[in-house]
Amino acid sequence: MQIKRLRLTGFKSFVEPTELRIEPGLTGVVGPNGCGKSNLLEAIRWVMGESSPKSMRGGGMEDVIFAGTSSRPARDFAEVAIHCDTEGGGVAGLSDATEGRDLEIIRRIERGAGSAYRANGRDVRAKDVALIFADAATGAHSPALVSQGKIANVIAAKPTDRRAMLEEAAGIAGLHVRRKDAEQKLRATETNLTRLSEIVADMEVRANALRRQARAAEKYKKLSDEIRVAEGRLIYARWRDAAEAADHARRDADAAETAVKTAQTELETVSAAQVEVATRLGTARADAQAQRDALAEATATLVRLQGEERAARQRLDDLAAQQARLADDRAREGELARDAHAALTALDKETKDLTQQVAAHDAGKAALADAHQAAQIRLRDAEVALAQARAKAASEAADRASPFRRATPPRRPFAASVRTRRASMPRSPRSATAPHSPRGRPKAPWPPRRRRRRSRRPKPRCKMPRPTAKRPPPSSPPRKRGSPKRARPLPRSRARPVRSNVRSPRPRAMRSVSSTGCA
Repeated sequence: MQIKRLRLTGFKSFVEPTELRIEPGLTGVVGPNGCGKSNLLEAIRWVMGESSPKSMRGGGMEDVIFAGTSSRPARDFAEVAIHCDTEGGGVAGLSDATEGRDLEIIRRIERGAGSAYRANGRDVRAKDVALIFADAATGAHSPALVSQGKIANVIAAKPTDRRAMLEEAAGIAGLHVRRKDAEQKLRATETNLTRLSEIVADMEVRANALRRQARAAEKYKKLSDEIRVAEGRLIYARWRDAAEAADHARRDADAAETAVKTAQTELETVSAAQVEVATRLGTARADAQAQRDALAEATATLVRLQGEERAARQRLDDLAAQQARLADDRAREGELARDAHAALTALDKETKDLTQQVAAHDAGKAALADAHQAAQIRLRDAEVALAQARAKAASEAADRASPFRRATPPRRPFAASVRTRRASMPRSPRSATAPHSPRGRPKAPWPPRRRRRRSRRPKPRCKMPRPTAKRPPPSSPPRKRGSPKRARPLPRSRARPVRSNVRSPRPRAMRSVSSTGCA
């Protein structure tokens, strides 16, 4: 088999119909990388029956259709046609096409429809196409089609693969395919024969069962005929009995009909009498109902009148009681009016007395305020004198307790200086209305207390031990164990006069006067 032409339409990069002629001799396709040289080999393998998308360098068989570019739309189908010269050899499966030497095989694929094969204008199967090329010692997987990396695979092939390649080169690959098909057919035939023997055995079993059923059916048919004759005789006997019974029943029915006519006549008479009685009974019932209604109405009227009588009597009793209560209320109101008049007279008199007392109290309010101010001044002087006396007593006690104290000029007591300063201060006219402490006593306008200033002399950098002076011997003998302790002399720092914060309580009368004056 000699390949003469290859026509491609919409296959991968071949958008427009392209025809490649293969003349006798050596035919080559030269071009840069990516121009589609490998697509020609893939087109030959695809038209020979390649069914693996990976061999076509795609994810699916529809990837061989032109997918389109920015300037060209995508195609919906792809078609590859290969023209071969059989050199006078026969082609299996194409008996009416063996007259010529040309063989045209076309494979067409559409999106969503799959592939279809045509050989010399006839629809054939992919298996038929593979068998045609196998008889010609070629095919989609033939070693004659060498693609990229195929040489290395041939060199590293296993002995089984090499044997397959040699057999294909020798032209017996088609025989192997046919032998394989024949073996598959033989195995299928053996399977069918086994299944047929099983079916025949089953049919024999079923035939035996059907024979038994046929014998039973014949027996059933015979018995059915006998039963039908017996049933016919039974039915005739029953019909004869039924006819006799019908005659007897007809005679009984005639007698019953005569009796019924007689009963109907009597019934009509009784019905007429019943109607007359019912009419009289209805009239009597209507009269009785009218009398019952009149009695009920009279009873209801009597009950209503009795109720009204009891209500009227109860109303008269209530009115009498209310009249007596009104008389009592009138008398009590008169007494209350007299009592209210007497109370109003007493209240007017008491109001006049209270007005006079208030006027007298307002007159003595100023005198009480002056007395309260004078008492406060005397209280402050007494506190100052008490503080001076305590300071003087403490100073004298300190002088008596320390015999080694130097004679120093007497200091001016703090309390005396405060008194002198207070005497020199001008009196404020607001002293009478000075603010009071939480306890009710007026706050004294004390001068602000001075804080002692700390010495600003620099501290010595090194601490030197101070010289200790020897204490003089005690003037009194040492105290024995168990004897009372001697009074220790007060230090010099504590001999100063101390301001006393203790205030003598005021008399109860003074408190009341001060509160009244401040109010």
